[in-house]
Amino acid sequence: MIEWRERHLSEKHLVLLLSFFVGAFSAAAAALLKSLIHFIQWFVENQLIAGEHTWWYLITPFIGITLAALFVKYIVRDDISHGITKILYAISQRKSIIKAHNMWSSVVGSGLTIGFGGSVGAEAPIVLTGAAIGSNLAKAFRLDQKTMMLMIGCGAAGAIGGIFKAPIAGLVFTLEVLMMDLTMTSVAPLLISSVTATALSYILTGTDPMFPLDATEPFLVQRIPWYLVLGAICGLVSLYFTRGMNALEQWMKHNIGNMWLKLLVGGGVLSMLIFLFPPLYGEGYNVIRQLINGDSLSALQNSPFEQYLAANPQLILIGYFIAIIFVKIVASVATNGAGGVGGIFAPSLFMGAIVGFVTARLMNMTGLAVPESNFALVGMAGLMSGVMHAPLTGIFLIAELTGGYHLFMPLMIVSVISYLTIMLFEPHSLYAMRLAQKGELLTHNKDRNVLTLLKMDSVLETDFVTVFPEMTLGELVKVISESHRNIFPVIDREGHLKGILLLDEVRNIMFQPRLYKRFTVSQLMTSPMAILHFDLPMEKVMEIFEDTGAWNLPVVDQDRRYLGFVSKSKIFNSYRHVLVHFSEE
Repeated sequence: MIEWRERHLSEKHLVLLLSFFVGAFSAAAAALLKSLIHFIQWFVENQLIAGEHTWWYLITPFIGITLAALFVKYIVRDDISHGITKILYAISQRKSIIKAHNMWSSVVGSGLTIGFGGSVGAEAPIVLTGAAIGSNLAKAFRLDQKTMMLMIGCGAAGAIGGIFKAPIAGLVFTLEVLMMDLTMTSVAPLLISSVTATALSYILTGTDPMFPLDATEPFLVQRIPWYLVLGAICGLVSLYFTRGMNALEQWMKHNIGNMWLKLLVGGGVLSMLIFLFPPLYGEGYNVIRQLINGDSLSALQNSPFEQYLAANPQLILIGYFIAIIFVKIVASVATNGAGGVGGIFAPSLFMGAIVGFVTARLMNMTGLAVPESNFALVGMAGLMSGVMHAPLTGIFLIAELTGGYHLFMPLMIVSVISYLTIMLFEPHSLYAMRLAQKGELLTHNKDRNVLTLLKMDSVLETDFVTVFPEMTLGELVKVISESHRNIFPVIDREGHLKGILLLDEVRNIMFQPRLYKRFTVSQLMTSPMAILHFDLPMEKVMEIFEDTGAWNLPVVDQDRRYLGFVSKSKIFNSYRHVLVHFSEE
């Protein structure tokens, strides 16, 4: 098969053909995941908890998380959480290899998690599934690494297009969030995958948008100031979402190590929150539909707070939704941290709709007349733009999800203002934050990308002759005569770096035999301008070179054992080599 393809099909045509199949398979996976979630939800709602609706909220989410955690631990035996972060990591390593089990494991894991009420979204798992399909198809046809990266993008674009019926958002998401380069070579395959996936979703589920609109109003110019206010609020809530979720994830990861304890804590917290706030159950898309169509009171059904609604409807409703905004990230982290599988697409849309609605309701209580449905709709775009640092994705996704193309202007205003607001405080999205902290994140800055792709082991030079502190000048002269380097690392018997000795420092005395026993290396050595650790990202290494003005710096491991030297000239040579490869079309 491979030999026939190489003889009869050019790589360009193969890429276009594969992009079609990647889009189709991604859409099929999205449809399968949706069907699995809906079947489990139907079973739970109509068979398992029929007639006992409220109290079962304490049990069903725990069941789903437990099943997902056991599936991951004993069947998959690999970490399948944080799907989009895994894609970014695969791209940042220039390997573009995603394990084959990701083509199905995320579907099963997230189906169990969300179907039983886990407070997360299915979109990140299906994006990882699509990316895995693209990666493994490219690998099967022995395509090069650059084309494999493009196929990963096609899988992600197809997954977004398929699950949301949003072809433009699929393309834009891949360019903005996954940071694929926009070139003529990449646009056509991405479009083919996204459009193919959307078309197949139309065939399978109809052409209606995911959140059809019934109660929106036309855009009015005089309301622009209030959309600006909403954009700033969305940006601040996005900051809370990003930092709060990251902090909670880190706390749960480092303070609860036992799997069963995580299940107990996470499942217990999630069940209690869903019992108090039923809108936290599952993805929350029903609440979004209610808010954008003017049916906000339905969100309090089956809630313990519903009985107090008659006393003061406005205060109870607003307080209820504000509380949900604050606890939603807790519910999502409890779901994933306990062993569930899900993403932050749905939580960001859910919180965005509530933020937009609450903002509009508070404005109307002060005497303004703003449309609450419109604000709920554009609030989704605002929060998604802030959390993902992707304003174009937020704009096009919400327009395609709702059919609200007549609200493009407020969508753009709120998305851009939200993005600019969070950028004042947080330079990276939640997806990219983990990689950015490790210096492994690719960005649209090509110069920074090249430095990210350079690794210490590729520029490390190990042909320097080491000397010991107790060596005499006479012994040192013999070493110098056999070396072709002008720098000599000084180490102890355990290999720890003690300093460096420069040839220029001993040049004046090395030809005086009477001094050979008077001086030792410890008296002649100096401290290096800086010491590099092996795990430093190359961007930080270059900063150290610039700050010190050095041309050669020693490298040590975490125990300060000497490993070699890095020279600025070696980095420049490697930089040019990688840049040529990186810039090839």
